[in-house]
Amino acid sequence: MTMRNAWIAIVLSTLASSAVKAEEAVVSYKSLGLELALDAARAALKDCQKRGYQVAVAVVDRFGTPQVLLRDRFAGPHTPPTATGKAWTSATFRNSTTELNAISQPGMMQAGLRNLPGVVIIGGGVMIEGGGAMLGAIGVSGAPAGMRTKPAPRQALPRSRTSLIFMVVSDYACFFSHSGNVAVS
Repeated sequence: MTMRNAWIAIVLSTLASSAVKAEEAVVSYKSLGLELALDAARAALKDCQKRGYQVAVAVVDRFGTPQVLLRDRFAGPHTPPTATGKAWTSATFRNSTTELNAISQPGMMQAGLRNLPGVVIIGGGVMIEGGGAMLGAIGVSGAPAGMRTKPAPRQALPRSRTSLIFMVVSDYACFFSHSGNVAVS
């Protein structure tokens, strides 16, 4: 191989690797839409009101940024930031706050989670998943901690509303039903 051919090969391989790196710099992801976030919050608030609880409900996107915050007029002043904190914590740690509570008890390896800024490790925050991706999270604050409800593990939203969105279910104070066939705990 001549020196010129070697030089051309080096230049071409460098350009090809730069193109691959440029493709990797662009990512795409699924995120919760505002309408679905609002529907989920309304359904959770309505379900809790039917049960006689005055709550605040927060829905965050996959990055923990608040999308919706609804508060019953009689819910305590602490409920909006607590609901938002539960939703943020669930989205950030990709886990329900009930499960995080269980693994972060004093003396356990993850106990330090409780001391991180903004973390609210009280039952009431769960992830919202769809199509194999975490889309966001929902948090409810104001319902009594002693009440536990376990709906069926996963139930789909109507396909007309989204392609296939699932709410991950765990122990939670209030769960909601969206059009009678979605449950979040």
